[in-house]
Amino acid sequence: MATLESPLVLALNRLLEAEAWARERLAPFAGETVEFRAPPLPALRFSIVEGGRLVPGTVPTLSITLQPESLPALFRGEEHLMRTVGIEGNAQLAQEVLHLARHLRWDAEEDLSKLVGDAAAHRVAGLACHFAAWQVDAARRLAEGFLEYAQEDGRLLAPRAAYAALTADIARLRDALERLEKRIERLS
Repeated sequence: MATLESPLVLALNRLLEAEAWARERLAPFAGETVEFRAPPLPALRFSIVEGGRLVPGTVPTLSITLQPESLPALFRGEEHLMRTVGIEGNAQLAQEVLHLARHLRWDAEEDLSKLVGDAAAHRVAGLACHFAAWQVDAARRLAEGFLEYAQEDGRLLAPRAAYAALTADIARLRDALERLEKRIERLS
C-alpha cells in the first residue's frame, strides 16, 4: 500500500504547499494519522507532521469511511457529505479533513499551462473533463444494464416489487401460524 500512498502524499503535499491556510488548519493535528476507506478500494493512511504536511501513515487515530455513492459528492464539495461518511476517532480532525476535502482544489489547468501554454492547457483540461464524464456515463450505463439483465432476463435477482410482495406474504404467513399455534394451545 505504501507504493500507492507515496505518490498521493506527494500530490497532496504539493496541493498543501500552494495553500497556506490549509497547512495552518492541519498543523495543530501533527502526530495524528488519518485512514481513508472507500470500499472496495484499499485503505489509505496519511500522518500529519509539523507544518501541516503529510507522510504515509501507519496506525490511524481517525478513520473516515466513504461509501461509493458519497465519492462524487466529496469531489463536488457538497455540504451534505457528513451524512454519508462513517467517522471513527477524533471528530475535530474529521471536521477539518472534510472541510479541506470540500474546499481544497487542484487547478490542474493552471499547472499544465506552465508547461504547454494557456490555450493548450485549456484544450487538454476540456478533453480530460469530457473523457471523465464519458467514463462515468459508461460505468453508469453498464451498471444499469447489468442490473436490468440480472432482474429481468437472467432472473439472477428478484425485482424490488416481487421481493416486497414475498416479504409481506411471509409476514402474513408467520402471523397466521402464530394465531394457529395459540388456538391449538387453547384446545389442549
